[in-house]
Formats: sequence, C-alpha cells, structure tokens
Amino acid sequence: MIKVGEHITLDFLGVKKDYSPEFYEKVIYKIAKAAKVEILNVASHKFEPQGFTLVALLSESHFSFHTFPERGVISFDFFTCGKVNPKVALKILRNEIEHERVVSNAFDRSSISLYDDIYSTPGQKKYYVVKDVLEKFTSKVGQFVEVMDIEEFGHALFIDHEIQVAEKDEKIYSSNFFKSSYDLSKKNSNVAIIGGGDGGVARECLENSTNYIDWYELDPEIVESCYRHLPKVCSKVKKSNRVNTYWGDAFESIKSIGDSKYDKIFVDLNDDQYCIDLARKNMKGLKRILKKGGVITAQVGSKDKKPKQVENWCKVLDKSFGNVKVSGIHIPSFDCNWNFASSIMK
Repeated sequence: MIKVGEHITLDFLGVKKDYSPEFYEKVIYKIAKAAKVEILNVASHKFEPQGFTLVALLSESHFSFHTFPERGVISFDFFTCGKVNPKVALKILRNEIEHERVVSNAFDRSSISLYDDIYSTPGQKKYYVVKDVLEKFTSKVGQFVEVMDIEEFGHALFIDHEIQVAEKDEKIYSSNFFKSSYDLSKKNSNVAIIGGGDGGVARECLENSTNYIDWYELDPEIVESCYRHLPKVCSKVKKSNRVNTYWGDAFESIKSIGDSKYDKIFVDLNDDQYCIDLARKNMKGLKRILKKGGVITAQVGSKDKKPKQVENWCKVLDKSFGNVKVSGIHIPSFDCNWNFASSIMK
C-alpha cells in the first residue's frame, strides 16, 4: 500500500453569519500555524450577489473554503501529504464559525481503493476494499470483466460491476449449488452446466464423481481470466478430461444434443430479468435433454436483495416442471443469503 496523504472535508451547517474575506484569510494562517504547514500562496474570489471561495496552496498540498450563504453552509477542504493530521483544523473552525452542526468526512488517500457494491442491501451502502486490480477488460462478447484482489476475500471476479465469485468463500457458493441438486437425486453420471464461467460448479461435479460434464459457456475470455487469477476455483476443471466445453450461445448448442442425456442441469446465469426471460424462452430445450427423474437447478439470486427476481425464476421452473424447491446459504462476499431453485423432471 502506498499512502499519499491525509484528507478531510468539513461542512458547517446552519451558518447564519456572512463572514468577510478577511476573516477567512486570518483563519487559514491560524490553521497553518497549528498544523505546522507552510502557506505558499493564497487566491480568493468574492461572488455576486453572494458566496466566497479561498484556496491556500501549501508546501504540503492545499486547503480551501467555499461558502454558500443562501444555504447557510461553509465548506472546508484540507489535504496534506505531510505527517500532519488535518483534523487539527476542526477544533479551530468549531470555535471560529458559529454553526448548528458540522459534517466531517475523512478519506484514506492511499493506493487501496473502494469499489461500489451496486447491489447493496436496501437502506445500506457497501464497498469492497480493493488492494489491487489484477485484470480489467471488455470481452469480445461485450461483458466488462474485472478481477481484483479485495480485502478479506482475496481474488474476486466482477462482471459488469457485480461480484460473481471470490476465492475465499467460492466453495460455499459452488458446493451448495451442487448440494441443492444432489439432495433431490444422487444420480449425476452426466451433467450439463449452462454458464458458470468461473468453473466452480464444474469442479464440484468432478469432486462428486460425475463421469462426464458438458459445459456450455458464452465467454471464453472469462474462463481464461479465471484460470489465470482464480486457480483454486478452477484448476481441476482445466486439467480434467471429463469436461467438454461448448463455446457460444448455450441454448443454440443444446439443439444438437440428444434427448434425455443428462442426470443434472445446472443453470448458472446472471440473476437479472434478461437471463430469466432467456431461460423461459428456452426451457423446452432444457426439458428435452434432461432425463426422467433428473434435476435442473438454477442460481436465482438473493431474496434479501432482489426478491422479485427470485420469485420470477421460480415461476419459470414451476411452469415447466410443476415443482420447485428453494434452498439458500449466506455468502459473506455477497453480504447476503443466496438462493438456488431446483425442479425434478417427472
């Protein structure tokens, strides 16, 4: 980790007094003295009909004031690359500025960054702490792929800004995906996997004595990226002669497969509505290649975060098979329970 400095912002709210430019110039030198930083230059501007901005250039970086009299707000920003903690300014400004309350924010200015979890639990906001970006690209099929080393969870795959798998708890996801099917039927001689580019579900099938796996995956670049950066997840799959991979559109590929071939089908697509609709349109083809008594299992997302999509997935399976069993398990890197839905071919 490379630390580049300390950074705070202070927003003083409920300010009723319109302070003069001289006031701010006096205050910045008081802050500089307390923080033991050197002011090199000062620039300021008074706006009409109201508002004032001052920026002080420091040997160690900068600080600034921006005022919004019409809102009763004074904003202060202090960044230093020195050893001084800029929070020393808070005590001074609290005494100098008459206000109702102050909002203080501190920022970790280092090579570690925060990655926004776009599917945070409603009412909350969550970030992944990124230690390193290992790979980032847009694949030929149009998926935006990122592989990052994230705090607590190790190497993790993100597709279109959503986490797919993290090496620390991937076993929880993949083993429970497999178990959801295996609990309904122990037969797993021949298996089809639709999607699942990280290879975790395929590995679970291999570890549970599956004789033959047909893996239908749209994007070979994602699989290759996982081979490079997530070997704990998929190295066994890469080395196995029991896995046959079909690249491209899975639902086109299965049209060439004979009837009643598979004991199990795992559908590991995204849990968004597009993929739900895609599965609905092609469920007849999946039924055709599934043996009588065979099990189809889909990862259907999270009841915690996207309950409607879980419900929609279950409706698709129920309409085609007339029976649905839903299981779930907490995935720490997802920050929620994750659900799998299974149906038996009667």
